[in-house]
Amino acid sequence: MHQPQPSLRSLHPDRAPPRILLYSHDTFGLGHLRRSRTIAQALVSAFPEASALILTGSPVAGRFDFPQRVDHVRLPGVVKQPDGGYTARNLGLPIEETAAIRAEIIRATARAFRPTLAIVDKEPTGLHGEFLPALEEMRAGGNTRVVLGLRDVLDAPEALQPEWERKEAVAAIERYYDQLWIYGLPEVYRPLDGLELPPEVAARVRYTGYLRREPSEGGGAVQAADSLMAAPYVLVTPGGGGDGAALVDWTIAAYESDPDLAPNALIVYGPFLEDARRQEFAARIRRLKGRVETINFHSRMEDLYAGAVGVVAMGGYNTFCEILSFDKPSVLAPRTRPRLEQRIRAEAAEALGLLRTLDSDRDGGDPRAMADAIRALPAQPPPSASPLPGLLGGLDRIVELTREVLQAESAVARATPVTPIRRAAQRLSRAAMGKRA
Repeated sequence: MHQPQPSLRSLHPDRAPPRILLYSHDTFGLGHLRRSRTIAQALVSAFPEASALILTGSPVAGRFDFPQRVDHVRLPGVVKQPDGGYTARNLGLPIEETAAIRAEIIRATARAFRPTLAIVDKEPTGLHGEFLPALEEMRAGGNTRVVLGLRDVLDAPEALQPEWERKEAVAAIERYYDQLWIYGLPEVYRPLDGLELPPEVAARVRYTGYLRREPSEGGGAVQAADSLMAAPYVLVTPGGGGDGAALVDWTIAAYESDPDLAPNALIVYGPFLEDARRQEFAARIRRLKGRVETINFHSRMEDLYAGAVGVVAMGGYNTFCEILSFDKPSVLAPRTRPRLEQRIRAEAAEALGLLRTLDSDRDGGDPRAMADAIRALPAQPPPSASPLPGLLGGLDRIVELTREVLQAESAVARATPVTPIRRAAQRLSRAAMGKRA
């Protein structure tokens, strides 16, 4: 007979209910925020006394519903420029000042919230090192366990290694982080292969599996689908939409080139698609007389996946989790800039029989190639036809790891000498304090 697990508080009666801080820098797109929100919801469901607070730079965080005992703090926005640098989204301040302001908000929030566990998404030191002052304080206090959460694919190793060297990522992990959680399976991809990790850092790595998604309660999937498409539909999603115009254009061109193409398409533009492109697409879609429908944004994309007969997408992390969760035949046309992340994920998944891919370089955006892929979707085998043990066990594993890391003594040495990482934290803290003065 299964015995219920004790709560974290009952194991340590002298401790307050768990408080979980999740940080995602969110300069562009929706991926980091949606992943953090999914993890927060799973943890407060598993630990009824827990609270979770998400620190996010996403400009659309307010459009999402957050479950009970989960909330968010919005950081001043930044955007990535074509040259790889960053600038403030709205403040009109230099990026150094913006990062210092964000750093002080992060530190003050962490100090007031007093997290039992901090989960940092992807960036070990935060954007421009903005999470370092908070890491220093949490480490000095000794009461917070800190975890770095990484998606299944970061970038090609030859690009990732110099990036991590520049950001002193390994030194930060060694100094501050108790565990590294990789939200995927090694059978799909090993994102840290090719990096020179010290043995003590490699020993902190845990693979979780992918993060299962569920539709809304109360038949939301059926209602959402029925209100948008009367006929069976293929869901077309370019994620946040900021770099998805090419996929939308390719899909519309497929329906323009083939008047008999079915199923119909439901395109979710995403909140970051440029208005000029949206208007251009709308004019073309009107001429298709109902074969293609569009919406700008949907806060519960899971409902739209559940009602679809197949998916056409670029292949970001959250999209991949939803394809697997709802077992949808899918075709991916991954982007290759500024990172190879999506192409690596798509090719690895195709090799395992989980989906198929289109290559915009190879296929040249050919409308016939996209039309053939859409027409074949209803008969294409779903991901479940190629089973992989533990593929969607990510949230359950995260719950187990949370219990493990909170019960254990910290893996991080408590007497680490001052390093460039620590000096950077001190500089950023002084800069933030200076801006307040």
